Amino acid sequence: MKSQLTIDAVLAWCDAFRDRRGRWPRISDGPVPGADLTWCALNLALARGYRGLSGGHSLAALLRDRRGARHRTYPPRLTLAQILAWADAHHARTGDWPGHDSGPVPDTNGETWLAVETALRAGSRGLRGGSSLARLLTARRGARNHLDLPALTAQQILRWADAHYRRTGAWPAIGSGPVAGAPGESWHAVDAALLMGHRGLPRGGSLARLLAKHRGVRNPAAPPALAPEHLLAWADAHYRRTGAWPVGAGGAIDGAPGETWAAVEAALRAGLRGLPGGDSLARFLARHRGKRNPAALPRLTLTRIRGWARDHHARTGAWPTRGSGAIPGTAGETWHAVAKALERGRRGLPAGLTLARTIRRIATRPLLRPAGDPNVAARGTTG
Repeated sequence: MKSQLTIDAVLAWCDAFRDRRGRWPRISDGPVPGADLTWCALNLALARGYRGLSGGHSLAALLRDRRGARHRTYPPRLTLAQILAWADAHHARTGDWPGHDSGPVPDTNGETWLAVETALRAGSRGLRGGSSLARLLTARRGARNHLDLPALTAQQILRWADAHYRRTGAWPAIGSGPVAGAPGESWHAVDAALLMGHRGLPRGGSLARLLAKHRGVRNPAAPPALAPEHLLAWADAHYRRTGAWPVGAGGAIDGAPGETWAAVEAALRAGLRGLPGGDSLARFLARHRGKRNPAALPRLTLTRIRGWARDHHARTGAWPTRGSGAIPGTAGETWHAVAKALERGRRGLPAGLTLARTIRRIATRPLLRPAGDPNVAARGTTG
């Protein structure tokens, strides 16, 4: 005949198990050490009243009632005051309010924030339901609920932007981080709300477009149109300041915030910002200011080159060479460039010539002098 069981004996076995294993026993834990039954059989005896027990219990219910162990099926009741106390402790410890994914609730008997969230939503464990941890903390602690954010207006965003500008000297962009004086807000979130039409804002906007419209801030994604007279004014100012015309690879344009010569070049080539396209800064300045364009140099002729050579000889007493430098009276021509064009057959010249051979044809001929030139008379008398 099997020995009778008592509740005190059952609890003693449970205490010994917890001392050894660090947790309370489960019905799946096999034989009860020091007893002639298993934890599963013991649970059955508690439920059905076998071996002297009164019945109507379970191992989990006994441990819940007599040892305060957490019962999976019947967890303890919750109150809003208790949840808020746990949330306050979490905030004091971490600086953040808990969410449903914040893991275990410290110093509780197995509670998790996910279980708390479930009870608030479902109305279990003594709670009314239809709520959430985020809504509770918003209502009772003023915490920011990312699923129920406050409405925004363009005027509010502009006030934040003005304050940002006064503080930093620059207008905010989506990467400017948190919005000062607006806990939980960020410029990235503001831009997203403008784009998606969330939080009471119309859809299809952006922070950049809002600032461009109301504060005149340059929007890199939609720069203003360019007019030829603007380009010429900027180029003339550049020339007066530096003594040289701007180039398409140039940097910032003085007096035109946000503009660069490289951006102007791109707009001229691609037909952006109101320009027709198929152009370049060099060609534009060549047309309107006579600037020499290395990519489209004017044609040369042998007659013109020989004329320049005669002028050089008359001025210096020597025939020019490729190292003779700039050719006076021309728009940027040099004897070096002329020599290269002769040798390579460029700019309308036949290939295979040299500057020396071209000049030799005129250097071996007497220079024509005006009638009455005393040098001519002298040569004639010495005959």
